[in-house]
Amino acid sequence: MRDPRMSAIGKGLKRRGRLMKEAVSPPRRNLDALPAPRPRPASEQYPVPSAPRLVAAPVFVLSCVRSGSTLLRVLLNSHSRIRAPHEMHLRTLHVELTRDFTAEAMKALELNKEELEHVLWDRVLHLELTRSGKDVIVDKTPANTLIWPRLRRCWPDARYVVLLRHPGAVIASLTDRRTDPDHEAIRAEVLDYSEKLEEARQSLDAHVVTYEELTAEPERATRGLCEYLGVPWESAMLDYGSKDHGAFRPQLGDWSSTIKSGRIRPARQADPTAELPPRLAELAKAWGYPVQAPPR
Repeated sequence: MRDPRMSAIGKGLKRRGRLMKEAVSPPRRNLDALPAPRPRPASEQYPVPSAPRLVAAPVFVLSCVRSGSTLLRVLLNSHSRIRAPHEMHLRTLHVELTRDFTAEAMKALELNKEELEHVLWDRVLHLELTRSGKDVIVDKTPANTLIWPRLRRCWPDARYVVLLRHPGAVIASLTDRRTDPDHEAIRAEVLDYSEKLEEARQSLDAHVVTYEELTAEPERATRGLCEYLGVPWESAMLDYGSKDHGAFRPQLGDWSSTIKSGRIRPARQADPTAELPPRLAELAKAWGYPVQAPPR
């Protein structure tokens, strides 16, 4: 007779293996971090006022993947007043109006599908913030960068931290992380993120910090972040390894030995001889990074 405990352990190990495989070798598609848009029936599309928010001014870290957002998260989460949990993936939380009269009932309450989802997102943030006993909440999910206009619609008073990293270093990091990397797809993914990141940088009143600065001068970088967030700086932020930040696991953030070390490590620099695609080179230059001039 099979031991049910061993069966449960086996299922858990299989699931963990599947998650790690998906993280290092995601499906080959453009923008794998963004769910395919769902067509909305006309019955769900009608203007409604915004419902009151339980969390009026959440903080969102906008970044490309592999840009140090997990390090930034744990530094912020080490502050006594800031709760920065693992990636929350709010954009994948949906509501479904399953019957025609459901939409009519919600319309009578001045709620449409998008606003219902906004209420759900807000409730999730509020619940996590309440459980933590802190008063500032930060969501650092990189794919939030791809939907920042909707975040602004949901929370008009939200605050944003734009985290930059040299695009060449991001490409190198993604290439190293993935098994059988598709180089063209990786460059396209980094470009998509970078374009939205630049839109956000130009459009939002955001605090901008670089991964290179965060690792080279962590006290200076975190002091600037605390000033922007309106909280006093705490030296304990730099000793993130002494705090409990939950498990580091695939699809919830970085899970490498570097982040698990509990110490701030120097950023991996971009190869100065590596040539970037023209648009990425243009963006890197706009962000203050040196770029390799194309050959003549």
